[in-house]
Amino acid sequence: MSSRSCPDWPRLMELAPDLQFKHYTVAEAHLPSEALMNLPDVPLGAVAICCDLEHHVYYAQHTEPKVAAALRETHWYELNEWATTGPGRAA
Repeated sequence: MSSRSCPDWPRLMELAPDLQFKHYTVAEAHLPSEALMNLPDVPLGAVAICCDLEHHVYYAQHTEPKVAAALRETHWYELNEWATTGPGRAA
């Protein structure tokens, strides 16, 4: 477990055992441009997202609300959506 790992990792492993959630700044996460356009007042250096970058899944409880709202308009999934109606429901 790295220092970036989400402190809720035991709970997250129950919901999505194939995903690994870490905390990132907006800049480190390389979010889609359509999301970044909707975040003009969020500093790119702010730790604002908890996600699995490879699978494009974010954990809303540990994600800046403005970032989560911007991601809803993209191909990213919120964890509960991913686990219930998205690709994770088969897992």
